[in-house]
Amino acid sequence: MSWQPQYRSSKFRHVYGKPASKEKCYDCVPITRNVHDNHFCAVNPHFIAVVTECAGGGAFLVIPIHQTGKLDPHYPKICGHKGSVLDIKWNPFNDFVIASCSEDATVKIWDIPKHLLTRNITTPKKELLGHVRRVGLIEWHPTANNILFSSGYDYKIMIWNLDSQEAVISQPVKILDVHKDVVLSMSFNTDGSLLATACRDRKIRLIDPRAGTVLQVASYKSHRVSKVLFLGNMKKLFSTGTSRWNNRQIALWDQNDLSVPLLEEDLDGSSGLLFPFYDSDTHMLYVVGKGDGNIRYYEISPEKPYLNYLMEYRSHLPQKGIGMMPKRGLEVSACEIFRFYKLIPSKSLIEPISMIVPRRSESYQEDIYPLTTGAQPALTAQEWLNGVNKGPLLVSLRPGSGAVNSLPLESEPLLKTNDLSQQQGRGGRMPLEDVQKPSETEDSRKLLKVEEKLLKNEQVCLTNGFDVFECPPPKTENELLQMFYRQQDEIRRLRELVNQRDVQIKQLELELRNVCTGT
Repeated sequence: MSWQPQYRSSKFRHVYGKPASKEKCYDCVPITRNVHDNHFCAVNPHFIAVVTECAGGGAFLVIPIHQTGKLDPHYPKICGHKGSVLDIKWNPFNDFVIASCSEDATVKIWDIPKHLLTRNITTPKKELLGHVRRVGLIEWHPTANNILFSSGYDYKIMIWNLDSQEAVISQPVKILDVHKDVVLSMSFNTDGSLLATACRDRKIRLIDPRAGTVLQVASYKSHRVSKVLFLGNMKKLFSTGTSRWNNRQIALWDQNDLSVPLLEEDLDGSSGLLFPFYDSDTHMLYVVGKGDGNIRYYEISPEKPYLNYLMEYRSHLPQKGIGMMPKRGLEVSACEIFRFYKLIPSKSLIEPISMIVPRRSESYQEDIYPLTTGAQPALTAQEWLNGVNKGPLLVSLRPGSGAVNSLPLESEPLLKTNDLSQQQGRGGRMPLEDVQKPSETEDSRKLLKVEEKLLKNEQVCLTNGFDVFECPPPKTENELLQMFYRQQDEIRRLRELVNQRDVQIKQLELELRNVCTGT
């Protein structure tokens, strides 16, 4: 019998949670007192949205991400719902569009202005009318543009195509009527071809959303599920719930066999819900407890024991809800791999918590930042409805690499030529799937001319790899450091381009000399 060590090697063994300082928190925020089991918070690189208390209807706040400190008590709200707001989600491909659902049985789509709000917004961009009872959950499709899923207390899941020109949409493109009770959670696999749901009847269902058929059902009696989550491309599902003895419990399932869980583990005897979050880039799983201040985190592996406990972030302040920043909004200069936004209603406070990998080097750590999901859709809504499946478009988080913004660019050819020049300068991987590699049989003179044109384009439109009109001047030390690293990377890249051009010039001189001697 071979001896095996008790520890395992992992670059994320020493990840720790770092709460933000008081100046970087959001204070005096009237967080909702609703007891619905949802996050009540949605975050993207531009805004943080949080459901708030409001007399006579439902409302939520949208605060610019850098506007920390005390919030004005008269700060404008988005308040078009007639009932309490139960869930809010940002569009993953447009940072200025947010969806909300409410007890008034409607789903509304809102356009958020790029400038600061000066008055309440009461008129939505679109209104979705189809549910007959309150709507408790909404989810955007992970790869198709303008596809939204909503789930209500009428036990139905509705699929909406927002490409429609109508302001009021009353007919969803598909209705999934396969549940016998309220749907508590929805989760997509990586390309959005499968939907996993957790229902109040204690069953997990794996559904083909376009066909409307249930592929598998898990009805394991000793695990009463409340939340379910796809674990990226690991072919596994993760669920949280309670055991027969009302202990909080987690379980891991094989996507192809939901009869018995691969793993189940009791955590504690608290009564609060457990929210799972998965980072497919680092294979790290975070379990956040509602009603307590703890965040447990694990590392997922494809072989046994599958779930490897790393550490636990502890706090004496309990969280009502939680928000999560997308990877493209993290501070890579500080080795930040995840960021939570913790709602603390007892103090009317939103506290950012950064999960950090301790590293001594201040340069970009490529091993902890692989290519990640970008802000460009892989499919149109109609393509997905027609049966096309496609994984998300991937981008690099390296400062200055571009392609991490969700705003529509004005000129597509410029984007492609910029990516091409970075690929030629670094000799690395392309961040987007649709960018093609240059032909290796091109004449060296043509390559030289193309590179000169690319350099001219970059000098005209870009500075240090990003748009100077979109990025505000640095206000904090971390922002200043990040801009410094961008400039260093840009200088390094330009030096490599100059060296390549020098080599090509020498090759052309040698060819010219050979031609002269031959004649």
